[in-house]
Amino acid sequence: MVNIKGYGTPMRSRILIVDGHSALFSWPELALVHARNSASARERIVKILTGLQDSTDWTVAVVFDGKGLKASSETVPGGIAVLYSKSGQTADSIIERLAAKYAQGYDVTIATNDRLERTTTEALGCMSISIDQLRKEIGQAGDELRNTLRRLG
Repeated sequence: MVNIKGYGTPMRSRILIVDGHSALFSWPELALVHARNSASARERIVKILTGLQDSTDWTVAVVFDGKGLKASSETVPGGIAVLYSKSGQTADSIIERLAAKYAQGYDVTIATNDRLERTTTEALGCMSISIDQLRKEIGQAGDELRNTLRRLG
């Protein structure tokens, strides 16, 4: 079973799991980058989501479709969990496993534009948001952080 943050349990009580390719293809500026360099686009979404985790109480994971022989993950201390499915497996299957694992003990939100994935994870007890809603959350978190920094000096 895949763990978020590389540990048995997340450090925070709210978990956000992002369908990476759904974000890349429906976020216009990321889709443009992806058309030229997919690795660069993935790095950008990871950086954006790391900023969201740093400025909110969410533990964030992003899941991409992979091409390797086995599923893989990378977690940098203080960073988000970045997960890749194995060849022949979809990111959706990993998202569903994570949803099933964490939904009972945590407030889990799935960010995707895939309607079937949203329905499936909601049936497992998660909330879901669209990628547009995720972008609004990221914008609000950035605004709140800027306001806090202004107040502090």
